[in-house]
Formats: sequence, C-alpha cells, structure tokens
Amino acid sequence: MGLYMSPPDHALVLCVDEKPQIQAVERTLPLLPMRPGQPERHTHDYRRHGTTDLFAALDVATGTVIGACKERHCAVQFRAFLDQVEALVPSDLDVHLVLDNAATYKTKLVRDWLLKRPRWHLHFTPTSTSWLNLVEVWFALLTRQRLQRGVFTSTADLEAAIQTYIDQTNAEPKPLVWTKSADAILASVRRFCQRISNSDH
Repeated sequence: MGLYMSPPDHALVLCVDEKPQIQAVERTLPLLPMRPGQPERHTHDYRRHGTTDLFAALDVATGTVIGACKERHCAVQFRAFLDQVEALVPSDLDVHLVLDNAATYKTKLVRDWLLKRPRWHLHFTPTSTSWLNLVEVWFALLTRQRLQRGVFTSTADLEAAIQTYIDQTNAEPKPLVWTKSADAILASVRRFCQRISNSDH
C-alpha cells in the first residue's frame, strides 16, 4: 500500500502480471444488441481459434501500460518481457515491481536477470491476494470493454485488438488511484475473522 499511496522518490512503480489463456472466440452467430425491452443476446456455442497470454506492466503514477502477447507464460517469456520493460523505462530511475507469487517470477532465469540489475526491486503480494495488484483492475477493464463482446477469428486478430486497447489506454492514460490504507484493510480482515470465529458453525 505504501508504494501506491506514497511512492519512493526517483523511482517508477510498476504493477506486473500476466493474463493467461485469453481465448480467440468467434460466436457461431452474430451478437444481437440490446434494444428497448430486450437484453443483449448471443449464442451459447462458439468456435475457438487458439489462445494468447498477455504480460502487462501498469505504471501506477501515470496509468500507462506496457504489454506483450506471448504464446506461453513461462520464465523465458517473462524474462523477454522484462527486457522490453527495461528498454522503455528511464535508466536513471529505480524500478519497483508489484507481483503476485507465481512461480514464473522466481525461477533461476529471472533471478539471474535481476541480480545484474540492482535498481530493480520486487514486491510480492501475499498468497491468494493478487487483487492487491493494480494491474488486475486494468485487466478487468480490458475484459469488459474489449474482450467480452469481441469476435476474434484468429489469435493474430485477438492480439491486434489487445494492442489497440493498450494504445488507447496510453493515448489518454488515467491513473488507477488506490485509496484504502494497509491499516484499513487489516482492520477489515480482523473484523471478518472476529465475525466468523464467533459464529455457531
């Protein structure tokens, strides 16, 4: 929470994660839009044209996104994504990455890459709390605004749509503002634990 609410001086805070197995889906019939008294309708069946994995880094201060679609989400692809991020961030800034606890980020390949770059600092969210990573909010926006109703006849078509959405985000970036302090979150967890420990179950 401290990185979000009071980022360090001369540093860049990036929230990084992957959105795996995004499906290139083509409905068997066109989507029927909403009209008065009639909800949006679509068929239950579809043709699947493959999947892609998206790596994304959200700049907390500006709301801009660095993204890359890959065929898989393994350490090799993640390290290549780190190379891409490093090429785009100013060399005079420290880089703080907020990550979840995925095994991909802890492999020898990634560790060796980080050891050669002392300006990079990793901050892992606790297990099962990836919602603390702000890039998850951006993934939800991507899904709702571009992927959910999209029709994609190939993975290339899907990846082009994702890149267009990233370009649109970066053309008019809006920072995602974190408002709840760590103390407020812990107090909420404490109240929940108290409530369930006092139940009759």
